[in-house]
Amino acid sequence: AIATGHIEMLPATRALIESGNAKKGDVLGIARVAAIMAAKKTSELIPLCHPLALTHVGIELTVITRESAGFDGVRCTATVETVGPTGVEMEALTAVQVALLTIYDMCKAVDRGMTMNGITLREKHGGKSGSFVHR
Repeated sequence: AIATGHIEMLPATRALIESGNAKKGDVLGIARVAAIMAAKKTSELIPLCHPLALTHVGIELTVITRESAGFDGVRCTATVETVGPTGVEMEALTAVQVALLTIYDMCKAVDRGMTMNGITLREKHGGKSGSFVHR
């Protein structure tokens, strides 16, 4: 499954993340670890979600600028895989949301107006419902 989302912020907050000088440390590195952990613990967070043996969790965090995307922020893409008979869309969506929440937490002292948007399942394959590709 592949899920995406982004967090919008002030240009100064984006610059702080890019510089690596945030007070709490490496924002993108910590958000990546948090996302991987969240994917692995999805069944503990979402009632009735089955625990799964994940074979791959990939997290891509991309800093984006107003010039390239119309806003300053960070885009997260989570790719989650398993060899089991079920889909992993909940794990991918959870990973994205927790990555963005981690960025918010690490930067809230300088920008409480950040907003998380566009959390979307881009595609999934497997499970009872088969394949899905977002238009």
